[in-house]
Amino acid sequence: MHNNAESEPPVERKFIEGIARKLLMEAVYNGEKMVLAPHQLFTRNDALFVSALNTTRNWRSPEERRVGHFKLQGLSNVALTEQSFEPLPTFDDSPAREGDKQLFSV
Repeated sequence: MHNNAESEPPVERKFIEGIARKLLMEAVYNGEKMVLAPHQLFTRNDALFVSALNTTRNWRSPEERRVGHFKLQGLSNVALTEQSFEPLPTFDDSPAREGDKQLFSV
């Protein structure tokens, strides 16, 4: 008998695929369903984080759009979509804080 939890790839692998293929991802964070455009996977204090644009947020203008940093442990129901995205032209893949270590980026 197969256990779906065992066959489900780890969340970080899903984000690596989403970043590599530039695919939007669905997730729940603090009880809110979001569609994320993942730009970077990194560690901070030995915890995994993703820098991603929350496409479900209402931005006042396209110029205001920017990535937020989400702790992977706080994300649930993570799933890849088949919808692609273009990385933000203003995205800077340098560490957000001193000590952050980049693992994968667009």
